Amino acid sequence: MSDRWTSPGSSGSGDDPHDPEAGRGPNLDKNSAPPTGGGTPPTGWSAHPPAGGPGGPGWGAGPGAPGGPGWGGHSWAPKPGVIPLRPLGVGEILDGAVSTARAHWRTVLGISLAVAVFIQLISLFALRSWFGDGSAIGALEGNTDPTEEELVDAFADIFALGSVTGIATLVGSVIATAMLTVVIARAVLGREISIAEAWAESRGRLLRLFGLIVLTGLIGVLAMAVPPLLAAVPGFLLGGAGVVLIPLGLFAGVVLAVWLWIRFSLAAPALMLERQGVFASLGRSWKLVGGSWWRIFGIQLLILVLVLVVSGIIEFPLTFLAEFISNGGTNLFVGAEMTWTYLLITGAGAVISSTITLPISAGVTALLYMDQRMRREALDLELARAAGFDTPNDPGADGPGQPGY
Repeated sequence: MSDRWTSPGSSGSGDDPHDPEAGRGPNLDKNSAPPTGGGTPPTGWSAHPPAGGPGGPGWGAGPGAPGGPGWGGHSWAPKPGVIPLRPLGVGEILDGAVSTARAHWRTVLGISLAVAVFIQLISLFALRSWFGDGSAIGALEGNTDPTEEELVDAFADIFALGSVTGIATLVGSVIATAMLTVVIARAVLGREISIAEAWAESRGRLLRLFGLIVLTGLIGVLAMAVPPLLAAVPGFLLGGAGVVLIPLGLFAGVVLAVWLWIRFSLAAPALMLERQGVFASLGRSWKLVGGSWWRIFGIQLLILVLVLVVSGIIEFPLTFLAEFISNGGTNLFVGAEMTWTYLLITGAGAVISSTITLPISAGVTALLYMDQRMRREALDLELARAAGFDTPNDPGADGPGQPGY
């Protein structure tokens, strides 16, 4: 059976039209049920439902939810890989991301380490070139009366530095997101995957994923810019009394950008796992997030804070050490020269933190996408069949506890 799975009824626009299996997920009868009767769940099945029990909080109301149609009211679910195949709690989503990194550490850490080193090497040489000795920015240090030409050169260098490091970060993020999403999809089914296999499965989608990330970034920038601009017009017309509208416009822009960020936050896994186009993936994310915005916002905010805390714990001591060495043990908090020693030490800290946090952030987003589909589209049933869990409704099924369960 193919490892690919798509939304029920999806055409899978990215597949080969001549492939009779293209765009089709596992053909799982949504009326099938896991083994009936009481007793201990079969091997590979999770016996720990979220708080509230079947039909309670955390279970969801879709046809694939435990306790709902197709499950016979049982409070356990198949767990072939890193998560049980049922609607997930917040802890299970985070645990699934961490478990993927632990169970497939060679692949996960290999991908994240390679991407982190790629980004930091480019950033290191860019910083050394535009902030080192003899640079236009370095010439401004201690210069209380710079000329217009010096200011223009310095701003040009800042723009060039931001462009180079931004592009490197964007390319690295696209590659990491694509490959790690594929790894997580396999980990959910309990299947191994190598770095070469993850690359082979994801490379055909990289260009579309790049376009998706750029497009969502532009949408966010426009969302932040348009409300302040609209508020500025009546603000200037009304004079002093209208100045208060501009801060309100800025606040509205931030709120709108965050709202859109969450609505489109599941577009990347939809593009990778459903083989959708850019705009179709944005539409899928919009649909899946609808009605669950606050829940997804809370989880994404939690992960963002966690990533920032972990990065700070790793990077701050190394930055302190780099300044200590660069300044000869004095003047630790007045900045440091962009020497190779300073850049190498701080770059090592950034590589370590990125290697740890990249799999977590990518894993949580991919598992959030799967969780939303399990709640709404019975994806748990499709994944159970793809993982090899037969059901009593299948012809030739031997029943609970027999081969196939």
